[in-house]
Amino acid sequence: MSKGSPGPTPGFLVWRLANKWRVAVDRAVAPLGLTHAQYSLVASLYGMHRTGDRPSQRQLADHTGLEALYVSKLARTLEAAGLVDRTRDPRDPRAVRLALTEQGRAVTRQAIEVVQDLLQQLLEPLGGLDAPRTRAFTGELTALLDVPLAPPSVPTDERTKGTPS
Repeated sequence: MSKGSPGPTPGFLVWRLANKWRVAVDRAVAPLGLTHAQYSLVASLYGMHRTGDRPSQRQLADHTGLEALYVSKLARTLEAAGLVDRTRDPRDPRAVRLALTEQGRAVTRQAIEVVQDLLQQLLEPLGGLDAPRTRAFTGELTALLDVPLAPPSVPTDERTKGTPS
């Protein structure tokens, strides 16, 4: 919380909401053998596949906002579980393409249903998933996510000047 604010800052509230959502999704998809991060990966793959795309790990990382190395780790774990196929891209040997297996599609469909029910519950105070307040809230979140962040600047003062990093 900031010194000038009588209540929580927007950043603190976004952080709390993100953590609440992560924990709720983790609990909801655990019976399907998934974590929230794995769900984010398979649900994104499911949506991309429906549009005819077989993304690379890098493309999926960009789509989900997850780090490429983390996507690679998640994909290997999901491959070991029989949910994802990883294949080398014949046009770029450094790239790995991802696709859901038949079992992966079945589990993902179930997980999407579970998470949609959870989302409806979470958004009930705004009127539910299809409510005008929810659409406005989604627009606000999208606007915030679309703003690129500049690299953090490091304050320089006499104490830090000339000290190695």
